[in-house]
Amino acid sequence: MTTVVDSSGLTADCYSAKCPTRQVLDQIAGKWTILVVGALLEGTLRYTELSRRIEGVSQKMLTQTLRGLEADGFVTRTVYPTIPPRVDYDLTELGRSLAGPVTALRQWAEANINEIERARRQHKA
Repeated sequence: MTTVVDSSGLTADCYSAKCPTRQVLDQIAGKWTILVVGALLEGTLRYTELSRRIEGVSQKMLTQTLRGLEADGFVTRTVYPTIPPRVDYDLTELGRSLAGPVTALRQWAEANINEIERARRQHKA
């Protein structure tokens, strides 16, 4: 187990119930987070573009996901004073640092979906 001590002397240990890394893992491991980050890796997008790009996401879930990502410093939200207001979302440097893990998870899921589906069918039988 690797632990990291920050400048305040706190030790990060995601196996500890009190460690805030659990909240971070909960946020970044979510289905919608992975898809939003993946879409934003392609560049800045407006809310409606994100909604169209990520089929099946509800307005509520997309809004909650974007707010959480913004609060954690992964996404910036830029509002332009136009009518109607234009809102752009982009990844921060911290958000872009998720590119490797997010891309790896997506590629792994796409590469293994047939085997997983086969296992699911066998389990049901």
